[in-house]
Amino acid sequence: MFLKKITNFLTNDKFLLFIIFFISFLLNKYYANFGVFPIDTFFHFDSGFRVLNGEYPVKDFWVVSGILVDYLEAFFFYIFGVSWKTHVFHSSFINGIITLATFFVLRSFQFNKFFSFLYSFFFCVLAYPPSGTPFVDHHAAFFSLLGIYSFILALKKNKNFYWILMPIFIGLSFFSKQVPSGYLVLPLGLITVFYSIVKKDLNPIIYAFVGSLVFVFIVILIGAIQEISLNEFLIQYIYYPQTFGGNRLSNFSFTFNSVIVQYKFIYFALVPLIFLNIYNLIINKNYIKEKKFFIFLVILFYSLSLIFHQMLTKNQIFIYFLCPLLLAFLKIYLSEDIVKFKTVSFLIILVFAFFITGKYHLRFNEGKKFHELSSTNLNLSKKASLIDKKFSGLKWITPSFKDSPEIEINFLNETLKILLEDSQKKMVLTNYLFFSTLMNERLYAPSRSQTLDGMSFPIRGNKYYSEYKNYFLKIIKNNKIQVIYLISSNDRFVYDYLDKTCINKHSFTERLKKFELNKSCF
Repeated sequence: MFLKKITNFLTNDKFLLFIIFFISFLLNKYYANFGVFPIDTFFHFDSGFRVLNGEYPVKDFWVVSGILVDYLEAFFFYIFGVSWKTHVFHSSFINGIITLATFFVLRSFQFNKFFSFLYSFFFCVLAYPPSGTPFVDHHAAFFSLLGIYSFILALKKNKNFYWILMPIFIGLSFFSKQVPSGYLVLPLGLITVFYSIVKKDLNPIIYAFVGSLVFVFIVILIGAIQEISLNEFLIQYIYYPQTFGGNRLSNFSFTFNSVIVQYKFIYFALVPLIFLNIYNLIINKNYIKEKKFFIFLVILFYSLSLIFHQMLTKNQIFIYFLCPLLLAFLKIYLSEDIVKFKTVSFLIILVFAFFITGKYHLRFNEGKKFHELSSTNLNLSKKASLIDKKFSGLKWITPSFKDSPEIEINFLNETLKILLEDSQKKMVLTNYLFFSTLMNERLYAPSRSQTLDGMSFPIRGNKYYSEYKNYFLKIIKNNKIQVIYLISSNDRFVYDYLDKTCINKHSFTERLKKFELNKSCF
């Protein structure tokens, strides 16, 4: 009797939910602590600190994505304190939540508890751990997935509440990054309308519209409270990103390797699911009206939107979590249909899921490929607390100094010392996105990151170049900036936007420069 109670407790859904969340959280937390790619690893570190201290995206620094991630980072900093550990807690929590949701959705299909747990585990290994730290693409992908899950649960549970949640999660995804939600919103809307027509039920449309209104109202309210200009928001977050997004699409080379080979294992999971549903449409004329067909459609469009997004992005591939997710749904669809050799099929799917998870775990989690540390000996890393105690727990090593991380640490410490000793009103331009946080000081960077590829802010030749230049100058004037520090070897970050006759340059090293501003020019 006692053993039966223990067994029932250990196999209870609530206990399994807790365990899978706990595993997902700890797994991401562990791998986040090894190695650094500064611009990506700390992408929301300083900006989260800035939001916490009353500086807001759009209004106080130029953004092209990641608004929601900045606010979430600020929220976690407010609750747990400003530190590396909190930074990692943020992404680990998201990994836990999306994995927990995955388990919950799989169980809604009456999917076996063991397999629901196992495929959720495979999913969590490839979800956030490849990045480890908060990043726009991951947040956007997972909030979109929560929107897809809301659609699925609305059908499975017959509860209108999920129709309200669906557009809210898609909206949260959009404010993390414009895509993949931008690709997904139209097909998801059309599928919802089509479902309402087929079922002769207007509730999906009505409640999804209510959810949309609630989200829009909250966004407008926050914008009004923080006095964020609608025009500046449209330029920074909507119009300007279209300029480099369009260029990426027009310049993209659609080759067999770029479209098929790189995502072959995702296709291996997706294509059988497509064929199975086509087969069901052929043998059953009413299949087009069944809920499982609509669920297949949203899974299909979500997968395609992520693949298309990944093809156009310049980041490392991060969407391999689709493999175990799609394989789990393939197993569900096979188990609900009369298919020969089910046992063999299930075994093949399981072995394939295990193989894919192991393969990409070794490449991205152990090998740290997402942060370009594949060829790096992580054993050479140093304690990041040598820079600041806020970085306690992080092992510092970067691709730029993979053989001698202590040189980079010394450079950062020397730079910090110089900045702290300068009592002037200063602006710091750098891709080490943590100086404001470590110094506990406003450093007025006009954008979150500093790159000259057009991904951070408009560069010369872009139609919004003058808009950004004026934005840059406004920050200097309004905040009475006296000096600009540039932590980069490229002076264009300053000279492309400010008149050289108004600047007096002083170089500490090739990578650290000081530009004193002539008051009469500003």
